Amino acid sequence: MKDLIPLEDWGFVKSVPAIIAGPCSAETEEQLFDTCKAIKEKTDVSLFRAGIWKPRTRPGSFEGIGEEALEWYKTVKDELEIPVALEVATAKHVESALKYEMDVLWIGARSTANPFTVQEIADALQGVDIPVIVKNPVNPDLALWIGAIERVYNAGIRKIGALHRGFSSYGEKEFRNAPMWQLPIALKSDFPQIPLFCDPSHIGGKRDLILPISQKAVDLNYDGLMIETHINPDEALSDAKQQVTPDALVDILASIKVRSADIGDESLKNKLAELRSHIDQIDEDILSSLANRMGLVGQIGDYKKENDITIFQAKRWVNIFQNRPEQAKKMGLSTSFIEQLFKLIHDESIRIQTKILNS
Repeated sequence: MKDLIPLEDWGFVKSVPAIIAGPCSAETEEQLFDTCKAIKEKTDVSLFRAGIWKPRTRPGSFEGIGEEALEWYKTVKDELEIPVALEVATAKHVESALKYEMDVLWIGARSTANPFTVQEIADALQGVDIPVIVKNPVNPDLALWIGAIERVYNAGIRKIGALHRGFSSYGEKEFRNAPMWQLPIALKSDFPQIPLFCDPSHIGGKRDLILPISQKAVDLNYDGLMIETHINPDEALSDAKQQVTPDALVDILASIKVRSADIGDESLKNKLAELRSHIDQIDEDILSSLANRMGLVGQIGDYKKENDITIFQAKRWVNIFQNRPEQAKKMGLSTSFIEQLFKLIHDESIRIQTKILNS
């Protein structure tokens, strides 16, 4: 996918990061127009967004106005002279969106999770030149996300973006959808040319989390943000808690600090090169230490095999799992990071000793 078209050549980008804003749902013609008009007057957004068809988790929730709202959206596009984006979930949605001259389409998280749905949308896009943004699937499945992007690419679309909206998780949690930043970073690492957007509204689920999530996305060099904005969010028919007013959007955008991805200055480059050289040496030391540790693990495996001792020793594992994070804390390291690290080390130790016992 090296021939993807850069975001700056999509034709609507006004700022870096590019800002997409608008209500979660188009509820009435007045609500949609007033919201978008206020956004345009107060900000320099690149693209309006609004949901026409709303796939809801349970029946009985507001599921969107449907095709009737496309007339409203076309009025917004023409009178306010700004491009508009729309979520599509079926081939019929694509047909209707194109009929009403929508400028950008996006595929939602529930749709991305179903390859049959994505393929239906991709087939409807054959021969069409329109930007398509693909949200991550509901569950943390990087391959599924990449697969959806590839299906759209195979349909001939070259203006493709990826939208990170977080991943579902069970139980009490800080975020509505866990960000799991490592997954969009992995996607960008595999496909550095794809524009990457963040949806802080769906990740946070609360309007007071939008700014810190947006700032982190910008610090990670995301190309754009999609922020749900409503003229009267407390009365919104869907996702009221995560939408902000146009005035609040202004404050959020003004508070985001945009840093340069270009190092530029030669002295800065030299300083970073020096520090990274030290890191490279430490990484080599870490790998050497891990190799030595696994060598000892292998010797223990030989001993266990000779003496018919089980691989897993619960008391030893509990001792490590309790002591290592405490040691790390005294060194100023994150205990949760060390817990995860030693779980991986323990898993590899079990793999090595299992191989020895079964040889």
